[in-house]
Amino acid sequence: MADRELVDPIVVEAPLTLAAQIQARAEHPRAADRVFLLQDDRRWTYRDFRNESVRMALFLRSRLGSASEPGHVAMMLENQLELAALLGGCAFGKLTLFGINTGLRGDVLAGVLNHARARVLVIGQRFLPELERILPRLEHLAPENVFVLSDGSGAAPTNDLLARVGAELGSARDSLKAPDVQVEPGDNLMVIYTSGTTGLPKGIINNHMKLCLTGVAVSGHMKLGADDVGYACMPMFHSNSLFVGMMPAFWVCGGLAVRERFSARHFVPDVLRYGVTFWNYVGEPVHYVLTALEREYQGDLERLGREVTHHPANRLRYAVGNGASPPDIDRFSDWLALDDMFELYGSTEAAISTFRRRGDPRGTVGEVTDPAVQILGEQGDERPPAVRDASGRITNYEAAVGEICRVAGGGVGLFQGYFDNPDANTSKVRDGIYHSGDLGHIELHDGRRFLFFDGRTADWIRKDGENFSAAQVGRLLSEHPAVDLAAAYGVPCLVSDELVMAALKLRDGAVFDPDHFFQWCQAQVAQGSMDAKWVPDFVRLVPDFSYTETQKVLVRHLKEVHFDRRRLPGEPIYWRRRGDTTFQPFTKEDFDRLRGDFATAERAELLDR
Repeated sequence: MADRELVDPIVVEAPLTLAAQIQARAEHPRAADRVFLLQDDRRWTYRDFRNESVRMALFLRSRLGSASEPGHVAMMLENQLELAALLGGCAFGKLTLFGINTGLRGDVLAGVLNHARARVLVIGQRFLPELERILPRLEHLAPENVFVLSDGSGAAPTNDLLARVGAELGSARDSLKAPDVQVEPGDNLMVIYTSGTTGLPKGIINNHMKLCLTGVAVSGHMKLGADDVGYACMPMFHSNSLFVGMMPAFWVCGGLAVRERFSARHFVPDVLRYGVTFWNYVGEPVHYVLTALEREYQGDLERLGREVTHHPANRLRYAVGNGASPPDIDRFSDWLALDDMFELYGSTEAAISTFRRRGDPRGTVGEVTDPAVQILGEQGDERPPAVRDASGRITNYEAAVGEICRVAGGGVGLFQGYFDNPDANTSKVRDGIYHSGDLGHIELHDGRRFLFFDGRTADWIRKDGENFSAAQVGRLLSEHPAVDLAAAYGVPCLVSDELVMAALKLRDGAVFDPDHFFQWCQAQVAQGSMDAKWVPDFVRLVPDFSYTETQKVLVRHLKEVHFDRRRLPGEPIYWRRRGDTTFQPFTKEDFDRLRGDFATAERAELLDR
C-alpha cells in the first residue's frame, strides 16, 4: 500500500466564478505548476488549464459574433482534456455550454440542439455521422460553426477544432489576455440535459456558484487535499463527473485523471498509473470492475491482494457515487483497500443530497439532517418511517414508501430551474414543494433519519447510470409491425438501478417472434432511433392493458409484478442477458435462480415487495 499521508487543500481566495477560480490558481505560487488534468501522456498544469481555457474563450467569442445573440456553445464529446477547456472557455467568455448526451440520436438530438439555440458545436469525430443526418433540421447552427475534435482515426476532419484554434491564436504556451467581460457568480455556465418523463430531455441550469459550491461540498465530505487525484471515466457532460469528480479535485488544487469512457479492464491499471485517490461512480461500473477482477484472478485472493489491494502504487482511498449494492460496496472496499465508499443520493438539480458514511445502516444512501426533506404520498401526506421485523423485512412498505420531496419553506437547494422550460419548472416545484420524481423511505436509527432509495416513478427508467423516458421507449416499440401498443417500465436489477421491461399488446393475428424482435431492436439502435440501453431486458405479452380514466396505460400494476413468476405463473415472458443475440422464454426455474442471485446481492426484497 502506498503511503497515504494527506496534503491539505491549497486555499485560493477568489470570487465564486469558475473564471476567477481558474485565474487565481494559475497565479498561485503553490498551485500554478501543479498538474490538474492527466490523460495518457498529456499533462495540463493549472497554468496550462488557464491558458487553454482563455484560448478557447477567445476562439468561441470570435465565432459567435454579435453579443446580442445568445452565447450558446454545445458539445457532444467523450471525455477529453479539451472538454474541460470548453467549460473553462465558456467561463472566461461569459458563455453557456450545453452538454449533449453522446447517446442521443435523430429527432431527439435535433430537438435538443434546437432547444439549446446553440450557434457553435464541438463534436467528437466518431459522432459526426449522427450529426450529418440531422444537420438540415438545425435552426441555429451553421455548418461552418461545427468544429470536430479528432480521435486520430482516419483522415483529419475538416474544421478540425485544434487546428483552427492554433491557426487563429497560436500556441497554448502563450498566456493570452482573457476576454474583457464581467462574469458574475449567478451567470448560467452550463446546461446539463437530463431525461424528462415526456418529450425532449430537460436542460438543468448550473451557474458558476453552483459549480463552485459542489466542489466545496464534495471535497469537504471526502476531506480531499492537494495531492488527491480523481478519476473521470463517467461522462463529463453529466453531473456525476462534474459535481463529484472534476470540481472537488479542482477546488483543492488536486489532479484529475481522464479516460474517454469507462473500461472495466483499464480501471485498475489507470488507478495505479495515475495515482488515483478517489473515483466517482454509478452502480454498474462498480460491479463490472469486480467482475473483471474475478475473471482475471479466478478467486486467487492472495494474488489479488498482492497485485491490487496492497500494490505499492495503489493510492485509492475513496469512491463516491450511487447505485452500488451493499455486497459490491463490501467487496470493492476490501479489494481496493478503500478508507470509505460514499453512496450518495442526489441529482443534477442538486435540490436534495445525502452522503452515506462508514457506520451508517446497511443499504442507506445517507442521513437526512434537513427537516425540509420528507417522504410524501400522492396526496401530499408525509409517510411514516419504515419498520422492520426480526428478519429484517419491512412490514409497512406500501405505507412508508413515497416520493422524495423538499417541502415549502425549505428552499430548493442549489436547483436553479430548467433552461427555457417553464412547464418543467412548474411541474418540479408545485405548491411550494420540490418533487424529485424518485421514490424512497426513511428509517430511524437511534433517532436519526436515514434515507433509502426505492427507484424511479413509473415514468422514468434508470439503467447503467442514465435516466430516460419510459414513454419514449414504449412509443418506439409500438412501431414494431407486430405490436399494437407497448408500455415500458423499469424493473429490479441485480446490480443497481433498473432493467427495462416492455409489455406488448400484439396486433390481431400477430405472433411474437423473439429472434425477429431482437433483430428489429438492434436495427433501431444501428439506425440511431433507439439507444442501446433502451432495448428491453424482459418482454411480457399481454392481451390488453388497464387504463386510467383519461385512457393512459396504467403502468403501476405492471411494474409491481415485474417478471415475478410467482405472481405471473402462466404469462408469456421473455428475457435476454448481456451478450445474448435473441430473447429466450423466461421460466420459473430461471426466476428461482435469478432470485437466488438477488438474495446473494442482498436485493431480494426488490422482488418480494
